Amino acid sequence: MTGNMAASKAGHDKGGLYIIIREDEEYVYLCDGRLKKLANPKRKNKKHIQIIETDVDKELKNRLQNGEDVRDEEIRRAVKLYEMKDHKQI
Repeated sequence: MTGNMAASKAGHDKGGLYIIIREDEEYVYLCDGRLKKLANPKRKNKKHIQIIETDVDKELKNRLQNGEDVRDEEIRRAVKLYEMKDHKQI
């Protein structure tokens, strides 16, 4: 799941878009690059998110999966590009 785009299905952030930066057995850790940064990601129960099947920046996804350094700006850009692409289809 690491590196995928996810939408929150429950909680005060319902509908928010994030990128999964890491996971453990029960939780995923989400970042949007704005309110939830890499230094302090949002911990969310796996059953409270919806994985979005999309082409997230493949280089960014690979770097997250390999544990390489990623910046908040890169996360923000990926989320913003998805939002822009999503609105064009409507």
